Order: sequence, then structure tokens, then C-alpha cells
Amino acid sequence: MMFKSMKTGVLAAILISSAIVANAQKKLTEGSLVYGIEYKIDAPGAPAENKIKFNGDISKMEIEAGPASIGVFMDLKGGTGLVLVDVPVAQMQKAAKLTKADVEEMNAKKPKLSEFKATGEKAVIAGYNAEKYTYKSDKDDAVMWLTTELELPLNMVTADFKDVKGTVIKYSDSKATITLKSVSDAKVGALSVTTIPSGYDEITYAELKAMQGGGE
Repeated sequence: MMFKSMKTGVLAAILISSAIVANAQKKLTEGSLVYGIEYKIDAPGAPAENKIKFNGDISKMEIEAGPASIGVFMDLKGGTGLVLVDVPVAQMQKAAKLTKADVEEMNAKKPKLSEFKATGEKAVIAGYNAEKYTYKSDKDDAVMWLTTELELPLNMVTADFKDVKGTVIKYSDSKATITLKSVSDAKVGALSVTTIPSGYDEITYAELKAMQGGGE
């Protein structure tokens, strides 16, 4: 009788602890994120935040650059993208699809990350328990904070950390510190890298770069 009670008690403890773990882990496949940016280099006019909407493998970064509103869509699984540029004061709306070759060209210019090592240091960031890791960004020593309490699809801010286990909610190198500020699970609807909204003139990625003086 006592053995049966012990078994029941153990089973209850397992169920309770499982429920606690399940409640502590949040998995989102659709929603919105806001990342704060603190620059360590001169970056006049650079945004103080990155706003990301995501739905599955596709994410959209929303950027305000002077009079222009820029939407960058990226399909991280398919390796393609779409850039929408809207400048109301100039009555200009341009759209450029990014081919796999275009995205590969952009990725080739990014630093290579390696040597991820846990430090054991813990902190709470954006309401999530996280652990500090060190890593190499090319030859630059860098740090990041990982949480296992939040599971998100990779997006344009975190895409370079595809080989780490957990969700990166803060990272810092010699150029900037990026920190997750807020998470929303509100529906954002379908995101597409192939659909160009009405009113936009389609141009090539090369033409878009030329408009920016050759910039990315």
C-alpha cells in the first residue's frame, strides 16, 4: 500500500515538474520582436532599434532611414529575399527581389563566428533567464547571451547563430551591442519574398545598390 502511494507520489511529482518546465519554455512561430542597438563606433543616422516580424522561416525587418521606409524580407530556409523602399516625399516606391546569389553575396561579407564557450554567468534579459557565452567573430572577441526559455525561428538579427543551441537574446562585439527588448506573439499574417505590393516598381538588386551609391 505504501509502495503504491510512493509510486503515485513520484508520478505526481514528475507530472508537476513537467508542467513547470512546459510553462517555462515558450515557443513561437509567428510574432514580432524589437531589438535595441547600442553602437560602439560612429554610426550617424543608424537606427536605435531593429523591428522584426516573423512567420515561420520568413522574417521582415522594418527600417526608418530619413524620409524612407524600408522593409527587408528574408526567407532564411530558401535563401532568397525582397526589399521594399517607400519614399513618400519623392512619391517613389521601389521593390527588388534578392536571388540566392544576391543573398550569398551579402552573407560572404559577414564575419565568421566560431569557438562558442559557456561561461556559467547568468542574467535575466527581456524577462528570460540567459547564460553568457564567449565566441570569436573573425578575429574579434565577442559575447552573447543564450536562453532556453524562448524558442524562436532564426531571423535577420540572429541568423548567424544557427549553430548554437538556444535562442540568442543579446550579443556584443567591437561594433555594437544588440539586445532583445520585447517579444509579441500577436499574429502578423503571411510574409512573402515573392509578392510585390501594388504601386511598387520592380528593379534589380544591382539597381537598388546603385541608388544607394553601391551600399548594401
